[in-house]
Amino acid sequence: MFHDGNYMVGMHGFWWLFWLLLMIGVWFFSRRGTSGWRGDRPRETAHEVLSRRLAGGEITPQQYEERRALLDRDAPKKH
Repeated sequence: MFHDGNYMVGMHGFWWLFWLLLMIGVWFFSRRGTSGWRGDRPRETAHEVLSRRLAGGEITPQQYEERRALLDRDAPKKH
């Protein structure tokens, strides 16, 4: 009837696995934070990307100035 005294081994193991997976899930999603999967690093602004591309040699200073002027033109006005 009790299978040699091991009648609760299966269910006991299930609950250990359940709580372990639940704790791992809570830890995993709490690590995401509010800034997404990238961790605590904030997202780059368009101006920062443009500056990084100029510093990396991807664009010329003339292209940088043209694109910065476009970004500044389209930016909302601060009062």
